[in-house]
Amino acid sequence: MDTESTYSGYSYYSGRSRGSHRHGERSRDRHKSRSKDSRSEKSVTINTPPAEPLLGDSSVRGEQVQDDNWGETTTAITGTSEHSLSQEDIVRITKDLEDSVGLNCRRYLTRILAVILGVLVLLTPLAFLVLPHLLWPDKLQKCGTACEGLYISIAFKLLILLLAVWGLFFRPPRASLPRVFAFRALLSVLVLLFVISYWLFYAVRILEAQDADYQGIVQYAVSLVDALLFIHYLAVVLLELRQLQPCFSVCVTRSTDGETRHYNLGQLSIQQAALAIIEHYYSDFPVHNPALLSASKSRAAKHLAGLKVYNVDGPGPGNNPAAGLAHSQSRAMIAAAARRRDTSHNELYYEEAEHERRVRKRKARLVVAVEEAFTHIKRMQEEEQKKSPGDVMDPREAAQAIFPSMARALQKYLRTTKQQHCHSMESIQQHLAFCITNNMTPKAFLESYLTPGPTLQYSRDRWLARQWTLISEASVTSGLRDGTVFLLKCVDFSLVIAAKKIPFVQMSEEYIDPKSHKFVLRLQSETSV
Repeated sequence: MDTESTYSGYSYYSGRSRGSHRHGERSRDRHKSRSKDSRSEKSVTINTPPAEPLLGDSSVRGEQVQDDNWGETTTAITGTSEHSLSQEDIVRITKDLEDSVGLNCRRYLTRILAVILGVLVLLTPLAFLVLPHLLWPDKLQKCGTACEGLYISIAFKLLILLLAVWGLFFRPPRASLPRVFAFRALLSVLVLLFVISYWLFYAVRILEAQDADYQGIVQYAVSLVDALLFIHYLAVVLLELRQLQPCFSVCVTRSTDGETRHYNLGQLSIQQAALAIIEHYYSDFPVHNPALLSASKSRAAKHLAGLKVYNVDGPGPGNNPAAGLAHSQSRAMIAAAARRRDTSHNELYYEEAEHERRVRKRKARLVVAVEEAFTHIKRMQEEEQKKSPGDVMDPREAAQAIFPSMARALQKYLRTTKQQHCHSMESIQQHLAFCITNNMTPKAFLESYLTPGPTLQYSRDRWLARQWTLISEASVTSGLRDGTVFLLKCVDFSLVIAAKKIPFVQMSEEYIDPKSHKFVLRLQSETSV
């Protein structure tokens, strides 16, 4: 029977205080290393919408720490807590707030400019038609049937243009890119120059001369709307159709555990490719689990901790005996580690075998506990059918009723597989209520815990990063090329992306005469068939 160690309240809180102190030192070290990297490398930042939590934020982690013994106890502890912030933490928080405010202002300014340009484009043809009636109405010629038919053409073309612009340019933003999108900026400048050119021609040839041919003025406005429709078609080609054909194969590797995926991308800039990779990452990569990476580090530390160095000869000759002693100790530890390296693979083999055995045993216990709980639910449902409608238990209450019977087995399994930080008691109960509501089987309930799923499967505060840093030697507005390498850096890990151009395939045809496959089987009379 497995035994679980029990910690006293003093050791639990003292361990948390020491862990928080070490976490503060690690966060300060990461802040210093990040500042050094920012001075030595060219990096830009991709931000997702600001109302989302920051992955790895110490304040968020400190507030959302849950009891690891939720499967064994339901005790509620209340009290007061004291929080202290160092000067470095205050500077970091202030810098993050300034960056977020600057990015929000830039995003809203870009949208305001786009709205102003769109309103100018849509009102220009109408202004061309209205100004002659306001400035020289007596000199205008009467608009005939053909002229009035052009009114209908302008109205429908402007409606089509309005819907097309709304569908292409006024979509919800997926992220805040570090640099301006080159093609979008080019199209905006092109439209602005085009409208200014039409206004200059209209001012010189029509307003100053007070042209009386109103049908010609209407045709001039129709030509402007037609040109704007063609520019919108160009925008669809450059912004949407150009990137559909795959041209590059990118290899995405997570730096901590080596998880790798391959994707095909089209003609994109580096920042657009980074955004597409982040979107694929959330749906394809399993959630990042730092607890699985600590086994090798603890094993190496355990091997080195078992080594003791004795200096039997005393300090060596020289002016610095301490340096000579440290040098001799380091050499002795390296030699001892090399001698123990020959047997370390046996220890690794038996450790992994023992871990697999424990996982299988905990999994079997968990499956039996969940099946018994779901069987109890079926009995409860059969009994509730005989009750009055007011006494029927809802799925949430049913999940809370049967959860204690499986909580201990589930907690032990999650601890063994290092997943206890990915699933809280509240999220498990919500998932259990969801399975009960939709009449799902025990296997469907356990699939989320037995098989690591994609990152989006877990709670948002477990994985969602507010800020990604794009590190690239080339300009992020330049397109992908063969051999392009860049990094997407988050708080706890980074994604290394290497792009390779899809090779040109040359295919030839070889004609085979269908008569060449025919043959004749001649049998002799003496041959027995």
